Amino acid sequence: MLNRRKTKEKESNWQEKVVQIRRVTKVVKGGKKLSFRAIVVIGNEKGQVAIGVGKASDVMGAVKKGVANGKKHIIEVPLTKSNSIPHIIHGVTGAASVIMRPSAPGSGVIAGGSVRIVLELAGVQNILAKQLGSSNPLNNARAAMNALSKLKTLSQVYKERDLSLEHFYSYNKSI
Repeated sequence: MLNRRKTKEKESNWQEKVVQIRRVTKVVKGGKKLSFRAIVVIGNEKGQVAIGVGKASDVMGAVKKGVANGKKHIIEVPLTKSNSIPHIIHGVTGAASVIMRPSAPGSGVIAGGSVRIVLELAGVQNILAKQLGSSNPLNNARAAMNALSKLKTLSQVYKERDLSLEHFYSYNKSI
């Protein structure tokens, strides 16, 4: 019973927002077949976010499939103490590109459309973002996810280069 409570608590932390619902028709031999496509962003506002796309014959089914699809593709976003991103980043998917810059504490999320939803559900609170190129919500959300997945903290860069923080401090003192 205690195990079930923990899983329900984990599930309740996740929020989901529908970015777009599109009615899609497919022409078949007997006429037209109607279905729906839902773009859903899920996140816990603590640095984890994902995008899911679901297609079904009804809206609720499409949203459920989108949430299930999103849970398979969760990424971890490194956040600073001021709930911003560590550095400037550029994300591209297809014709859509997104530029993101860390912002001063208290400035809020300055972004538009699906990029704003992705950033809010990731837990980013101080950021400037600009969509360039495409106006397609799915491609813009994927470009935002591409940018967020490329973010690295200073400690991650040190580990990748097999260096220590003390090395940089001692190097700067000798100059």
